[in-house]
Amino acid sequence: MQSLLCVRQYFANGNDSEKALAEKINTLWKEMEWSWYLNGQDVLYWHWSPEYQWEMNFAIKGYDECLIAYILAASSPTHPIPASAYHNGWARKGQIKTDATVYGVPLILKHNGAESGGPLFWSHYSYIGLNPRGLSDQYANYWDVNRNHTLINYMYCVENPNHFKGYGPDCWGLTASYSMEGYHAHMPANDHGVITPTAALSSYPYTPEESGRALNHFYFTLGDKIWGKYGFYDAFSINDNWYPKRYLAIDQCTIAPMIENYRTGLLWNLFMSCPEIQEGLNKLGYAIAQ
Repeated sequence: MQSLLCVRQYFANGNDSEKALAEKINTLWKEMEWSWYLNGQDVLYWHWSPEYQWEMNFAIKGYDECLIAYILAASSPTHPIPASAYHNGWARKGQIKTDATVYGVPLILKHNGAESGGPLFWSHYSYIGLNPRGLSDQYANYWDVNRNHTLINYMYCVENPNHFKGYGPDCWGLTASYSMEGYHAHMPANDHGVITPTAALSSYPYTPEESGRALNHFYFTLGDKIWGKYGFYDAFSINDNWYPKRYLAIDQCTIAPMIENYRTGLLWNLFMSCPEIQEGLNKLGYAIAQ
């Protein structure tokens, strides 16, 4: 829905077919029952299905990749959630904050189950459209949250405490992807010697120099080992000579949008231009520095 709202804004004043597409998106946006996922509580749940109902019993509490769910749910013009669900559920009544530092860098928010920072997609998925620049609430400045998260991940790979072959300032980035043992949420606390290109490349807005070095290394040095018809393959391990030629779309979907956000701010500008999103952010107590 975050992406569709970007599309709606882009085509809203276009030709007749473009306006029709924008209106279809608007209809879908208005029909989405965000409040249903409160499950009668003061927190969003992930997820409900006709077969299993609420059996998963998974409340969405921060901090991880799901901030955008609360922003969208609070911004809904037809089925909104109350601000209390954000503060009591996502922010855990203020317990989302932390004074912890890693490599001397403040973590700012408690990363769920990850004292040294979660997988890097946590700093990407919510921010394809949601612009963290100057975005803050009573819990955090979200540019600092994302930049610090990325720097911690980078510094961990440079330190390379497990001595995996290939890690370094030009080859870094831990996030969820394939591994030799199947799917893993790679992060400093769960390191299997696997580098995932989307981790460093989708972090371009936060660490352009470090991400740029990684891009050059991935493309010009590793080349065809990790590059194919649709761009970079999902993951690789120099340590284990493991170069699977396969993609994982959800872990690749942030590379182009986040590089474009670094270049021009296109997706950020489109999403943040939505009047409903501005109202939702205000409702949740966000401030946006100009």
